[in-house]
Amino acid sequence: MAQITAEMVKELRQATGSGIMDCKRVLAEADGDMDKAVDLLRKKGLAKAAKRAGRSTSEGIIYSYIHTGSKLGVLLEVNCESDFVAKTDDFQTFAKNIAMHIAAANPAGLNPEDVDPAVIEKEREIYKAQMLEEGKPENIIDKIVEGKIEKFYKDVCLMSQQYVKDPQQTIAELLKETIGKIGENIQIKRFARFQIGE
Repeated sequence: MAQITAEMVKELRQATGSGIMDCKRVLAEADGDMDKAVDLLRKKGLAKAAKRAGRSTSEGIIYSYIHTGSKLGVLLEVNCESDFVAKTDDFQTFAKNIAMHIAAANPAGLNPEDVDPAVIEKEREIYKAQMLEEGKPENIIDKIVEGKIEKFYKDVCLMSQQYVKDPQQTIAELLKETIGKIGENIQIKRFARFQIGE
């Protein structure tokens, strides 16, 4: 069994923002392995997030982000359970990171149901035409098209997009991680992206 030092606890705490006792517990569980301890903390955070998912979010902030040059801006509503949490640095940083992601990735909506059906129909027609052009058999074209539509949703829906600052993580995963860290249910409610000339 590895000796868990105060220095190790401090290092893990600085890396994850977790509480001292949580850090001490997972370091012991991971036998002093820092990477394993970080993974354990993330898993515990995601489990906490799942428990909080049903709780009401009637507080929060409207966050505005204007990109350098003032030609691109994002308005974003992020909700939480208490006014206290809405004022914390962690919550404000989360809102800022999501707004910057929206500016960079230009999502079409939060989830698939938010994407304009006309856009989906147009994509469906394009994919079908491509499959016919490639000479794919008629009986499998619809399946291929549906698969491509699912991928399209992943690319254009905010919650399933890969986070621009960490492509290993989706926005939904970042949200769950933040809920685990902050200790309250958080919801990305809505957003609007404005760009000169669009």
